[in-house]
Amino acid sequence: MLRIHFTGQDLARTTVAEEPDPMWEILLSLHQLQGRDGAAHYGNWRERARRSLPRSAVRLLQLAPPRGYSPDFLTPADRSGNFDEALDKVLSTPSQRLQEDLELLAVRRPRTAWTRELATGRSDAVHGLGQALRVYHHYAVEPYWESIRSLVRTDHQQQVSNMSGAGVAELLQQLHPSVRWKAPVLEISGFSVDRDVHLDGRGLRLQPSVFCWRTPTKLHHPDLPPVLVYPVQYAPGMLRRTSLDERSQPLAALLGATRAAALEAIADGCTTTELAGRCQISLAGASRQAGILRDAGLISTRRAGQAVRHDLTPLGKAVLTGGFAPAAQAG
Repeated sequence: MLRIHFTGQDLARTTVAEEPDPMWEILLSLHQLQGRDGAAHYGNWRERARRSLPRSAVRLLQLAPPRGYSPDFLTPADRSGNFDEALDKVLSTPSQRLQEDLELLAVRRPRTAWTRELATGRSDAVHGLGQALRVYHHYAVEPYWESIRSLVRTDHQQQVSNMSGAGVAELLQQLHPSVRWKAPVLEISGFSVDRDVHLDGRGLRLQPSVFCWRTPTKLHHPDLPPVLVYPVQYAPGMLRRTSLDERSQPLAALLGATRAAALEAIADGCTTTELAGRCQISLAGASRQAGILRDAGLISTRRAGQAVRHDLTPLGKAVLTGGFAPAAQAG
């Protein structure tokens, strides 16, 4: 059981996040990807993610065992407003912190060549972490973000209502079935070891999460700003994927739905075979779509062994993201 000890100052400084935290959703979804629990809530998401995730993102599983400790540096305590800001904080983690967190991880999960290099702060290993997080977010989280955001905002409204009616104590009492408020201590069942956390006037940030399942979770290190991540309560089927047409209607109108999907699928680079699988089209169709995009200057193609690999050009990235390409490239 986890016991969080409050003072009067802590109660006054307790807040509920209004928006989802992208790094917590990434980490907790990685846990869900490796399990079978919550099939009604995560089954469709899990099946699609397992089928579509590029290999470059799968290495993140080395850092996120389904149970037990995951490195705190993956979920910065200072909340960021968007994924890019949060990712910058992860990649700016001091090497000493990387080493300490990965040593804790090694107690339960054997080291790999990559995690050893990451623990030393090697720039190429940190760059690989950033690339893996970008790709994973692109395929497994971003398409569901509007749904995640809606569910978290709904939960926030409910928690604010509880708090306005009877104060923070009522909010804590009704936070989750595994949580029990016994003033001045918040007791949370489901933790494998007994642990006491004293807030000492720092307050507590309550972070609702769609991918948190069954019981709340927290950062491991006691010196980090206190955060308690708790599951959002929602009915099965409410975690929905926003289609490409909904996310990028102007792009689909410009290129056509299939070609726009192909451009999105090539965002992190892929072979023609991978492109066909991601877009669920034939190999010949994938080759044709790649040829059209290449002729338009949106992608480049090169041979990699016996395969043909496609990557976005600067112009292709600008078209996909809605940015502006330099005039010379656009010309």
